[in-house]
Amino acid sequence: MKYYTSALLGFIIWGTFALVLKPLSAFGALDILIHRVIFAAISIVIACFLFRRKQTLASIHYIKTLDRKGQLKLIANVVSSAVFLAFNWFSFIYVMNAISVNATSLAYLICPILTTILASIFLNEKLNNGQWLAVVLAALSCVILAYGHFMDLFYSMIIALSYAFYLILQKNSFQIDKFFSLTIHIVVSMFLLLPLLSIVDTATVKTNEFYWLVLIIAVGYTIIPLFMNIFALKGLDSSVVGILMYLNPIISFFLAVFYYHEPINTQQIIAFSMIMLAILVFNIAYIYERKRKLGVQTIKHEL
Repeated sequence: MKYYTSALLGFIIWGTFALVLKPLSAFGALDILIHRVIFAAISIVIACFLFRRKQTLASIHYIKTLDRKGQLKLIANVVSSAVFLAFNWFSFIYVMNAISVNATSLAYLICPILTTILASIFLNEKLNNGQWLAVVLAALSCVILAYGHFMDLFYSMIIALSYAFYLILQKNSFQIDKFFSLTIHIVVSMFLLLPLLSIVDTATVKTNEFYWLVLIIAVGYTIIPLFMNIFALKGLDSSVVGILMYLNPIISFFLAVFYYHEPINTQQIIAFSMIMLAILVFNIAYIYERKRKLGVQTIKHEL
């Protein structure tokens, strides 16, 4: 139960992100991003050596044992991951504060399906018929949303695609602790973004509230939920965690409609309902296929 509770709380926290990000709407997205990355980098490095010291040292040792070719591949993967992660965070901050909370919730509703499509293209991962049906349903819902709300959908796709590409890059053969990998990505993002500090808008004076909210985002909405997620995966199947992940955009969607009173029409309700149906079909198909494969493996083992 503790693993389930950990996953549940982690995704509930992420779903309420708007509550701490919206008050920062007076500041530029790049300004918020740079300070978030700086605070997150410092916090996650400390967390690595305090709470995951064994895994961190093992990952560092593994990196040292790689040959030159392997290290170059790792560097290319890390830099690419850092760029996609930073761009995803930037687009998320910009869209939530300048466009709508609704657009960000839509992004993370369609992101898992987009990730699967990209995996089938770049990693040759196969989709079953049920998953393809979910993809078609999601695509139809996007067509409905595009009618009269094309820009919202456009921004949602940018957020979703940037995170989907980031996830694809994590499907590699490097034997590095996942939390340490994220640490490297955030630290590299920080060094890539630091030179941009000189061009951020300084017209809005930063108050203590700005720094406190960014610190809360860096620790409370980055490090803590990630720890909860990693802890949950120790005791739960990834498929269970994957289904719970949808709590994040669902909570965000309800916040957009009922707390921030963002307008939503019948067309959008139909489209969002189709996406939820697509998610349901997609996950049922995934679980069914997983159980089928496990059953086949069991029969082969018994023979």
